Amino acid sequence: MRVDLNADLGETVDGVPTADDEAMFAVISSANVACGGHAGDAASMRASVERAARFGVAVGAHPSYDDRANFGRIRRDPDPADLRAGVSRQLSALAAAGADLRYVKPHGALYHAVTVDHRQAEAVVAAVADLSARLGRALPVLGMPGAIAGAAASADLPFVHEAFLDRGYTRVGGLVPRDEPGALVDDPAVVAERAVRLVRDGLVETVEGTTLEVRAASLCLHGDTPAAVAMARAVRSALDDAGVEVRAPW
Repeated sequence: MRVDLNADLGETVDGVPTADDEAMFAVISSANVACGGHAGDAASMRASVERAARFGVAVGAHPSYDDRANFGRIRRDPDPADLRAGVSRQLSALAAAGADLRYVKPHGALYHAVTVDHRQAEAVVAAVADLSARLGRALPVLGMPGAIAGAAASADLPFVHEAFLDRGYTRVGGLVPRDEPGALVDDPAVVAERAVRLVRDGLVETVEGTTLEVRAASLCLHGDTPAAVAMARAVRSALDDAGVEVRAPW
């Protein structure tokens, strides 16, 4: 058994880190690095690239709406051309910081929008395809099923499914909105058990108490969750004990 363990990192705001990146990089296999849309700056991007090299972690770009005031968590409806340009700027900024980009994962409200909004999904994928053409290799897109998966397939880009360890699931497969009960899961023991079950059985319990089938090649933890480091360590230990190899698929 094998799985990728990813985390959203490099999310500095006004120069202040929102996570213990040093501790998180030590236990994950892929880092979704903020590249200026919702958080992050040139210095944090360079620091993330350095940490990734030191810990042997794959670097992915984590572009967002251009919305630092709301940390990229408010749904927007930008013109597709503007969204494509904005995502392209963010990807280029991370590449300019020295990142050997291996994949792209949208952030926050954009992440959820591209599962249902075909125009936004196509704009994001177009930006990824533009960079892929410059690099001479197809960059995979990481996310949940929906419009973005279809857009990636149409652009001949790999799509990799992920599951969330620290977020509540609804019975239809979506994530519980952050302002509703059950949205966050922050008990390290519960999260670790969930990780093993997802890898072994492809199942996760929903907030309604039902069981949902979720097949994912990558598992995500949010670096800015207060218990993120404890959860990441518990997950890595549980996966190791279960004989699961933690390795980036990129």
